[in-house]
Amino acid sequence: MTTEHKIESPPASKPLAVKIVGLGCAGIHMAEFMIQTDLRDLAFAVVHSDARALAASTIPNKCLIGTQILHGLGAGGDPALGQASAEEDLQPLRSLCEETDLMFILTGLGGGTGTGAAPALARLAGESGALVLAVVTLPFEFEGARRQQQARWGLQRLQAAADGVLCLPHQRMAKLLEERSSALEAFKATHEHLAQGVRSIWQMLTKFGLLNVEFADLCSVLRGRHCESAFACAQAAGEERARLAVETLAASPLLEEGKLFSEAEAVLVSVVGGPDLTLADVNGVMQRMNQQAEQARFMVGAIIDDGFQGRLGVTVILARRGQPRKETAFENRGASALEVFPAGLGGPEIENQFFGVAAQHRPASRFVPPAPKLSPEQTRRLLEQRPGSAARRRKSIALWSQGQLPLEIVSRGRFEQSEPTLHQGEDLDVPTYIRRGVSLN
Repeated sequence: MTTEHKIESPPASKPLAVKIVGLGCAGIHMAEFMIQTDLRDLAFAVVHSDARALAASTIPNKCLIGTQILHGLGAGGDPALGQASAEEDLQPLRSLCEETDLMFILTGLGGGTGTGAAPALARLAGESGALVLAVVTLPFEFEGARRQQQARWGLQRLQAAADGVLCLPHQRMAKLLEERSSALEAFKATHEHLAQGVRSIWQMLTKFGLLNVEFADLCSVLRGRHCESAFACAQAAGEERARLAVETLAASPLLEEGKLFSEAEAVLVSVVGGPDLTLADVNGVMQRMNQQAEQARFMVGAIIDDGFQGRLGVTVILARRGQPRKETAFENRGASALEVFPAGLGGPEIENQFFGVAAQHRPASRFVPPAPKLSPEQTRRLLEQRPGSAARRRKSIALWSQGQLPLEIVSRGRFEQSEPTLHQGEDLDVPTYIRRGVSLN
């Protein structure tokens, strides 16, 4: 008698749910570029506080935030308003994050909506159970110190909210381009690098090849680390393609000519080759990578792509060590966004590490307290010293007993952080009677 054992097929695994969200103007441009590539099959969405920019996007899944306070006109480069717009529409953003395993948040830091709202979106996505990777750009030097400071401040908050942040400074990217490259060419090259970073992670997780990486492996490296990551891509051909690709990466300005390898805590390596890709190619890449970052934890994926016949493509993502500033924006729900966002962008403790530009401090507050209350005798002497005719002085003295008006200086709200209007050393935004010390009676 023969006993047959029937082996049941395992249940079909649930496909990895990946979503790409473009936030703000820069994020929408990145998403529009990526949806034209082989990433088009992924789920895309765009979020903005500017209704006109959102309407111009071809991506159908759109979310307008901050309509009550911004009326669809955008944050105007103010991160405090970007944060407030996100806090106003937490529920639509939370719905955007549902049923997502891996979320890429695309944005540019330094402006209003992206800088202020990205940490909120990252936090909500994390609460929904998704692994959150932010893919961000930092401003050019010519965009000014204030915008760079805002970008650095936003980067610190985003690190605290997202599992990982892939950072691409425009200033470093510019070193890869020729001096006479047009602005369109510069931004296209940036978008191509960002798309390659997203593509490499997606391919490692979803495509089978010589070496496969599971989603759980990626989570073990990134989840909860709140790290800042740098990444770069390189391609090479020929018999020495493994060596040439690694040398190109080691000399890349995006990795500070290889200096960031020594700071890496974890390294993700994606190797893409054609049908002629060999284990010797992968081994050659990894041997040289281990020499660059001896103390780092490595994760490698190697896949086959028919379009890479005779070529080798390598993308490396370095998760850097560091202690990001603790997120506090959502710990105190009673505080408004304007109170959470620091005047002067954090003061001297925030250094502009990416650009080497010393932080420029804002002048002291333009508002001074009201004039002190004077006794009747002090008021009389003050009135007697004022210039004018004797009749005016007698009239003033006769009225000296009148009490001082209870005038107070009222905060300017969202204009509290705007630059003062200075003329010949005087702040013209301060009322004249306060600047000149004149008591109103």
